[in-house]
Amino acid sequence: MTDWNKRTRFGALDWASDHHDVVVVDRQGQVVASFGFAHSAEGWAELRLKLTAYPQLAIAVETNQGAAVQQLIEAGLEIYPVNPKSAQRYRERKAPSGVKDDQLDAWSLADALRLDGHGWKALVREDPLIEQLRLLCRDEIALIEQRTALVNQLMQALREYYPAALEAFDNWTKSYTWGFLESFPTPERLQSAGKRKWEKFLHAHKLWRPDTAPKRLEI
Repeated sequence: MTDWNKRTRFGALDWASDHHDVVVVDRQGQVVASFGFAHSAEGWAELRLKLTAYPQLAIAVETNQGAAVQQLIEAGLEIYPVNPKSAQRYRERKAPSGVKDDQLDAWSLADALRLDGHGWKALVREDPLIEQLRLLCRDEIALIEQRTALVNQLMQALREYYPAALEAFDNWTKSYTWGFLESFPTPERLQSAGKRKWEKFLHAHKLWRPDTAPKRLEI
């Protein structure tokens, strides 16, 4: 890490899902670079090329994980993650109106890094396996959120069109509940299947319990 007193340039990245904005300021707070780029391989290559003019650049970003941070690490930049609440206060210091502007957000963080960054903690590059685990955990959380949304959508549909299924099973993240809908997709198909097929389904999915099977058959 570079001695803070020897730094001459301070940057910040305001990230989004499809594009990012970067601002670089000098020791007096004057903007020396301000540009946007796409969140793509070409865009990140463009960023690395432009930032070669500012070696050993410290850069602030309003997150400490994700694809944007990974790209900044690979670009060899010294990264200073900023808490979202702190970032909001820095924005309000520059624009009290609170109007959202990507370039202004990046500028406010870059200038905050210039003024206060000596007391901030830089992000330490992690072992590649830990980085991979972090990305996998992030993806797992996203998939769980997606599954929850789909299950809620399904339960709403069952509440309107197939309440018996919703009454018989309470955990719609389990494979046997989806198997139930595949075997008996409508109330009419369930009714016409008959008791023997209902019992066979419960046994096949290891759901036959003396305390729950009679109630499910009744439903």
